[in-house]
Amino acid sequence: MKRIAFSLIGFGLMAILATPALASSDKPGKGVKVQPARATWNTGHFQEAIVRKGLIELGFNVKKPKELQNPIFYQSLALGDVDYWTNGWFPNHDGQLPRGAEKTIEKVGYVVKAGGLQGYLVSKRDVEKYNIQSLDDFRRPEVKKAFDANGDGKADLTACPAGWGCESVIAHHMEVYDLDKDINLIKASYSASMADTLARYNNGEPIFFYTWAPNWTIFKLKPGTDVMWINVPKILPKESQKSGEERMTASAIEGAVSDPIKLGFVVSDIQIVANKKFLAKNPAAKKFFELFTIPLADINEQNTLMENGEKSQKDIERHADAWIAKNRLQWDQWLAGARKAAK
Repeated sequence: MKRIAFSLIGFGLMAILATPALASSDKPGKGVKVQPARATWNTGHFQEAIVRKGLIELGFNVKKPKELQNPIFYQSLALGDVDYWTNGWFPNHDGQLPRGAEKTIEKVGYVVKAGGLQGYLVSKRDVEKYNIQSLDDFRRPEVKKAFDANGDGKADLTACPAGWGCESVIAHHMEVYDLDKDINLIKASYSASMADTLARYNNGEPIFFYTWAPNWTIFKLKPGTDVMWINVPKILPKESQKSGEERMTASAIEGAVSDPIKLGFVVSDIQIVANKKFLAKNPAAKKFFELFTIPLADINEQNTLMENGEKSQKDIERHADAWIAKNRLQWDQWLAGARKAAK
């Protein structure tokens, strides 16, 4: 009996001693505080929530994300004030990286490879009525008058708020195509501006707007049915766009006025961007970032739910939980890969 009792005690002791190692392996991020950031556009908040939940499952103590404009985020990331975000658009954001960023900042994996489509759209009925093919057509008096909602003599374009990567590209287009006197840029809150644009469309009025994918706008206003992608007059890239110049013209775009179409924006990769020191110290997080990806259609579907009213943070967290549950097999494989990288 004494021998058996000793054996049981020994077995229990071994189990106790093994538990911390097992926990450490299962939660490689235990004890590590992480400060994420997220974009000011809410169509990027879904993937932020999913990635954050992955790090939490790996044991990281992940704080509430800081919502930052792009240039401020990249500067904060270089300084180590934040650790990562899931909202990098490249090469679109290359021009916003601080000098010497390659020493402190790293792009990791692909949330959506070639998922960032951007451009200008016009109500289809007015494309047909006025034969609109490119931005050049907004020089024509009859077109400017039709799209002038505020009476200033210019066509109104629902554009980008200050600080967004697309803002500087649109400003570049107005300059190089000499359109400042023809087009008025509406740069207020994008969601509010697009809500007004949608209301005008539903009232039978002409609309002209910038958008991107993934985004709810091209589900509410479907290219080819409600609206059409139009061309820029010719490809004149910004310095920061030159490395991706060949990706500024795209083919087989549904709802485009021509094929191929000159979008004037680089078709971007959506990527996680992180501080290099954080990645070096946390190989599990880095591996998870490398493995994580999400179908563009899934983001579009969630973005549409938000536009239909499910846009609170509680809703976004619920959407993220539902996506993880639906993709649990793949999710567990990513977690397993991350844990293996930490050993």
